[in-house]
Amino acid sequence: MSFISWLNANYEERGPMKWLAFFFELIAAATLFALMILTCVDVVGRYFFNHPVIGATELTEVGLAIVIFSVMPVVTWQGSHIVVDLIDAFIKKTYLRVLAFVSSMVILSSLYFISFRIWDVGSRMLRRNITTEFLSIETGLIVKYIAVLSFLTGISALLYFLFLVFTSKNSGEDK
Repeated sequence: MSFISWLNANYEERGPMKWLAFFFELIAAATLFALMILTCVDVVGRYFFNHPVIGATELTEVGLAIVIFSVMPVVTWQGSHIVVDLIDAFIKKTYLRVLAFVSSMVILSSLYFISFRIWDVGSRMLRRNITTEFLSIETGLIVKYIAVLSFLTGISALLYFLFLVFTSKNSGEDK
């Protein structure tokens, strides 16, 4: 099986969204694999050689931020969030669309506001040259990465909402 056929079989998206989803999931998967190796080496070094990996906690924190925020746009675009649909059976489809619109706008505006605030915090951290304690990793760069991915998640939320509106689907409901 070729890579393109595998990609087409595993990703429903079309065009650049398929490649972006693959790219972000590849970043998350590679980071998660590196975290697994780091944890194994740290545990072996700590318990068998009495010498843990210096800065393993910092690398784990940075890695978790990369993993979480790398897949946020993909999860949002695919609509893979956890959804509680307790009232869907009792409310008309039109009202559910209005609720979907309102919730999408709240999510979208929240993500945009948060991403701009996080960007400002990252800029301030870079100006003040704030680094991690052991490895001296510039935390401002990681915070700016989080801001960019939060912004992309906001765009994904908007695109997902537009997709739902124009394809006449209603957030997982098949009435």
